[in-house]
Amino acid sequence: MQENEIVLREQLNDVVVKFEIYKPLIAKSARAGQFVILRGREGGERVPVTLVDWNKQTGTITVIIQAIGKSTSLFNSFQKGDRFLNVAGPLGTPVEIKNYGTAVVVGGGVGIAEVYPIARALKEAGNRVIAVLGARTKELLILEKEMCAVCDKTVSATDDGSYGMKGRVTDAIEALYKAGEKMNVGFIIGPIVMMKFTSCLMDKLGIEPYASLNPIMLDGTGMCGCCRVSVGGQVKFACVDGPMFPSRTIDFDELIRRTSEYKVLEQESLDKFQHEKDHVCKCGLH
Repeated sequence: MQENEIVLREQLNDVVVKFEIYKPLIAKSARAGQFVILRGREGGERVPVTLVDWNKQTGTITVIIQAIGKSTSLFNSFQKGDRFLNVAGPLGTPVEIKNYGTAVVVGGGVGIAEVYPIARALKEAGNRVIAVLGARTKELLILEKEMCAVCDKTVSATDDGSYGMKGRVTDAIEALYKAGEKMNVGFIIGPIVMMKFTSCLMDKLGIEPYASLNPIMLDGTGMCGCCRVSVGGQVKFACVDGPMFPSRTIDFDELIRRTSEYKVLEQESLDKFQHEKDHVCKCGLH
């Protein structure tokens, strides 16, 4: 077995794939809330991906990737036995794990995978852990069984009502609060808009909110400054100061603007990649 080799590949739905990758040094030192940076091939984009799981005995790490742009679509075309060109990590500051009392972990879409190791670590630290999982449809809801195994209570919500309660994660949190659940702290991972409104709701309800930020990132070591975010009126770098931050004072609107700067170019790159993939002749030549 070679480093960076894919030892397991599981298609979770049409756009999300789980990979186990052989990377023993990362598996040895990874902690909840950290991430790795993947590169698929020479000249390819460096893509930050949260560590979902790790196994010191087998030397493997687990990541879950949603195909959104060119690079993530390329990654999800990889099969068992293929190798990523580079896997760098573990990067980022681990989440502070202690006994908070009752902790609510909120995952939206692929953010469910990213909040899973945090939920597990919180439970191991003696917390009562409530999971709120959200997705647009039942097909996009992932890891519910795994979350149930590490949490005291799990609530699932879908926008279209195809599974669980109909509504958004904020609706589920409000329902829990009205039912008498006393939640001391919340950890939120998902789309930026979801994190913004969930954080505001938690603040209103007296729950200490934290959010894992996903700005544009390049080197992952704090040198390039691409992943700068504004927290409490100060500039922070998500790659070294985060990615998890106290979210009451995060400038989510700035984060939304910055992550949208390259949308047109990203779409052009994805369209070109899909066009090239669809026009490979049977002999394997373009």
